[in-house]
Amino acid sequence: MLPMSYYLVLGAVIFGVGVLGVLIRRNALVIFMSIELMLNAVNLTFITLSRYLESLHGQVYVFFVMTVAAAEVAVGLAIIMLIYRNWGTANIDDINLMKW
Repeated sequence: MLPMSYYLVLGAVIFGVGVLGVLIRRNALVIFMSIELMLNAVNLTFITLSRYLESLHGQVYVFFVMTVAAAEVAVGLAIIMLIYRNWGTANIDDINLMKW
C-alpha cells in the first residue's frame, strides 16, 4: 500500500499541470481540458483524504464534482463548437474581439 503523501503529491502535480495549461494556452478547448485536469486532481485529493480519515464525505463531494464537471463539459463544448462554426476559430484572443 502506498503512503497517502504519494497520492497528495500526484494530485498537486496534476493540478499544477492544469493551471499551467490554463495560463499558457490560448485555445479554448485546451483550456477546458486543463480545467477538467484540475477538477480530477481535486477529486484525487478528496478520495485520498476520505480514505485516510475513514469517512465517506470526500467520496460524496467527488460525486457532486463529477456531476458539475460533466455539465460543464456538455455546455462548454457546445459553446466552443458554436463559436468555431460562426467565426472559424477557437482562439481566446480572437474570441475577445467578438463585440456585438
